[in-house]
Amino acid sequence: MPGELILIVEDNEKNMKLVRDLLQVKGYQTLESETAEDGILIARESQPALILMDIQLPGMNGIEALKVLRADPITQKIPVIAVTASVMTQDSKDIMAAGFNSYQRKPIEIKGFLDEVRRLLEV
Repeated sequence: MPGELILIVEDNEKNMKLVRDLLQVKGYQTLESETAEDGILIARESQPALILMDIQLPGMNGIEALKVLRADPITQKIPVIAVTASVMTQDSKDIMAAGFNSYQRKPIEIKGFLDEVRRLLEV
């Protein structure tokens, strides 16, 4: 629901701007991180309602970051959507097997993306 806090972990400036602008125009509050390591710290401190996690990040990747989030009692219940350009069937299977709540391909399809954000926030 609008007003909720969403953390975006994305290293590409254009992708970050697109996602941030889409969420903010719908009334969501956003926090941003360009690395998984910083994203984990922000998630622990701010406890967002949802995390949008790129998979290909500098340093720790999104799958490794999810493992850290799921192992921490403070962040383990936060839903996490993988947002990635990895479109191979095996990639999507690996991402979902890692424990993400959902998977969105880049470039994002705006309506489907916003519907999925709303769905996970309503759970």
